[in-house]
Amino acid sequence: MSTPALSGGASFYSGFSRLCKGIAVVLIGGHILVHLLPSAITYLALIPARTIPFAWNLITAGYIEQSVYGVVASTIGLLFIGKLLEPVWGSREFLKFIFVVNFLTSLCVFVTAIALYYITTQENYLYMPLSGFHGILAGFLVGIKQIIPDQELPVVKIKAKWLPSLMLLLSIVVSFFTLESATYLPTLIFGTYVSWIYLRYWQRKPETKLKGDPSDDFAFSTFFPEFLRPVIDPIASIFHRMLCGRTEASNDAEDHTLGGAPLPGSDPIEASRRRERGARALEERLAAERLGAARGAEETQIDATEKV
Repeated sequence: MSTPALSGGASFYSGFSRLCKGIAVVLIGGHILVHLLPSAITYLALIPARTIPFAWNLITAGYIEQSVYGVVASTIGLLFIGKLLEPVWGSREFLKFIFVVNFLTSLCVFVTAIALYYITTQENYLYMPLSGFHGILAGFLVGIKQIIPDQELPVVKIKAKWLPSLMLLLSIVVSFFTLESATYLPTLIFGTYVSWIYLRYWQRKPETKLKGDPSDDFAFSTFFPEFLRPVIDPIASIFHRMLCGRTEASNDAEDHTLGGAPLPGSDPIEASRRRERGARALEERLAAERLGAARGAEETQIDATEKV
């Protein structure tokens, strides 16, 4: 009678999709490869001076963890956060998000490294091997902010919408006390910003044939404290017009072809539905885990009674 208890109690550590497991295998395999063959770093990590002609490292760098701590943290983050995001987005969109955020983050880091070299003339910016999944993990936090912004974390009692901001703030503070900040801080910053741009303007919603999430709850200024938003909003509006002008014109044209009537699942409604789906998925998962834990305790009590 103890076997069902074990399976129920272990529900928190199960239920991972094949896609997440496959990416986890890639992360672990990449770490083993560079551990056994250190020279592979030259070809797989992002080394700005060698990105041309080795342009594929803009893609491969995000899946190469150089330390044991990095591969453990990335694998755990992928499995547990992916278990929340993938059912809401779908496997195809989840994989697309990872690919786009990884590539654009690496591209931004590459451009930044080249710019820092020309500004400081320090060659370490050109030859420092940069890699890791942490940029995508930062993007996952933005995804959590989007779908369950008001969900409180069970231990620290912090709303999910503040996770990306707190992660960046902590990373910036830590960077003042370590010399390794150049290897992770730009990736975290660009991973956060690129993922927000993707979710805000580019993510396609098949049910409405519209793109992005223009709701006020997901505006760029929501990453900052309330008192800073009057300063951030005018600046962000400039980039909003640059990135969203054509999209809004396209959506307006589609509305016109439908007789001016709003499309079903218009943007604010769709954003609300997405948050509801995320909250519902989280509640169902937590309920299943609590049920599994209760069954485990019950089975353990029964076993102890039988032994007596």
